[in-house]
Amino acid sequence: MVRVYQWIACIGTVLACSNVLGLPEDAAQPIHIQSDSLEIDQRAQRGIYRGSVRIDQGTLRVTADEMIVEYLNKKVVKITATGNPAHYQQQLEENESQVRADALTIVYHTLEERLDLRGNAFLTQNGNEITGDFIRYDIVAGKVDAEAAEDGRVIMVLEPADLP
Repeated sequence: MVRVYQWIACIGTVLACSNVLGLPEDAAQPIHIQSDSLEIDQRAQRGIYRGSVRIDQGTLRVTADEMIVEYLNKKVVKITATGNPAHYQQQLEENESQVRADALTIVYHTLEERLDLRGNAFLTQNGNEITGDFIRYDIVAGKVDAEAAEDGRVIMVLEPADLP
């Protein structure tokens, strides 16, 4: 049992060190994870949180029905959040509004600093919106790729620039 508590403490440390996104002060904030249950598989190097899962760290908030956190060499490499829908929000820049995303599945690739949104995907910031079946958001490059379902379309809504 002591080993499980040590591993849980390690998870918190790893998550804190892996959060390079968002405002600089976000990474220095404690991570709060809430769920109805937690299953840790040390051999598979993952933790599975189930039931009204919520992660908060600074401006970062992720909510989902289930969340799987995968590790490699004591570093978080992937977080998969599923829900109906799962939600992500974070303020990436001090002078910008928060980025918000919803999808049936949100996969955060921590090493690449990329979000993959699958199933009824929605991404918004500063009033601009994009909707599709799949959205890949490269946070560092500021690049968004979107695809529609076979019978659907990608929809983009752009807010006009402020007039002087």
